[in-house]
Amino acid sequence: MKRLLLDIYYVWINELKVIFKDPAVILLFFIVPLAYPVLYSFIYNNETVHEVKVIFVDDSNSSLSREFKRKVDATADVKVIGYASDMEEAREALRRKEAYGIMYIPRDFSKDIHTQQQTKVSVYADMSSLLFYKAMILSATEVSLDMGADIRVVETGSGSQEEDATTRQTVENEWVPMYNPQNGFASFLVPAILILIIQQTMFLGIATIVGTHNDKKRFTIASHTAQGKNVGAIKLTIGKAFCSVWVLRVIPYIFKFPQIGDPLTIAAFLMPFLLSATFFTMTLSYFCSQREFGMMLFVFTSVIFIFISGISWPWTEIPTAIKAIAYIVPSTPGIHGFIKINTMGATLNDVWFEYIALWIQAGIYCITATIMYKWWIQNYDPEYKGMIRKRVE
Repeated sequence: MKRLLLDIYYVWINELKVIFKDPAVILLFFIVPLAYPVLYSFIYNNETVHEVKVIFVDDSNSSLSREFKRKVDATADVKVIGYASDMEEAREALRRKEAYGIMYIPRDFSKDIHTQQQTKVSVYADMSSLLFYKAMILSATEVSLDMGADIRVVETGSGSQEEDATTRQTVENEWVPMYNPQNGFASFLVPAILILIIQQTMFLGIATIVGTHNDKKRFTIASHTAQGKNVGAIKLTIGKAFCSVWVLRVIPYIFKFPQIGDPLTIAAFLMPFLLSATFFTMTLSYFCSQREFGMMLFVFTSVIFIFISGISWPWTEIPTAIKAIAYIVPSTPGIHGFIKINTMGATLNDVWFEYIALWIQAGIYCITATIMYKWWIQNYDPEYKGMIRKRVE
């Protein structure tokens, strides 16, 4: 056991030396994991969009339509930048990006209200961003409900203050956003992106090291101890993994994202994820015959992994076959479990399925990484081939 731990320690130390001798690997292991979350957090820092530019087309031109426009302009999410005489002029403003939405009030708006008929206001949104649509439709809906309540009070006649309040809102309601108090985009997206960044940057770093060995035929791997003894594929794989885990383990704590989950639960859950992600990326990295191949595979897989993770589209609506493929990748159970713990305050029992899935992946990918290392060293290491030839002779 002592010899085993010493060999793993030796591999770990030498892998660290390999990392710190390669500027590109230092960039991928340290700078990129630090810069990516900062960049994403900075982009989505405002959480929600405000003051979305809207242009009005008011064919009613009545006191009620003007009141509607004033109230919409007073909301935090919409800013009325002007008025158009017709829809064609308003569409031209959208094409020039002077506005991101149109609100159209029909000619019979005031007449329908005074004759106790239902009227409507049409909202046209620039769908280049769903956040624009969300801001406009919520503002228009809130103003419509508010004006409708006031109109009901006027129509029922003058009563006491309590009676008017009951008429205005028969059923009292309260909007409570669960697990995302700011109802923002960053709180929803960044935790999932962080998990994927951890996995993908780990792959880039490991693939760059392996690709360099293959491309330059320079094997700086710690496959032998100081005494020249081969440490074996299993011990080398575990030693390389410990080096990777140390790099990734500190990232969630450096950025200190808002967390309502227990830190010990988060740490316990991240351990199998980091191991499975490390062994998974080590397995794939041995296919990189050149230094640049890791970057191409990174670009190709990142978008796929985030799409099949169930974050950009509801997990319940993803086909079963895609779910099965998604659970081959450690980032899928990692994202699901981390969000439940970090954002929803789940316990380890609540994410037991994801937790066990990650440990199973860690075991399977440890075996595959070991097998791939043996295959790789047999096919690419000139020193190993030389030893085989000597044995045959």
